[in-house]
Amino acid sequence: MGIALLAIGLVLIIEGLVYALAPSLVEDLLEALRALPESQRRTMGLVAMALGVVLVWMAKSLGA
Repeated sequence: MGIALLAIGLVLIIEGLVYALAPSLVEDLLEALRALPESQRRTMGLVAMALGVVLVWMAKSLGA
């Protein structure tokens, strides 16, 4: 449970930084995402999720 809270906290920190430092970049990114087909957005989401699982597994293996 502690690792899940740590991961969620880190995601919120990074997302908060992006919105605080480059809000116009976020708007441009959202426009680009709207232009992609739904299947491609879904594939990107699944790849990101798989990468996240690998990173959490690696952190757990290293003793974090």
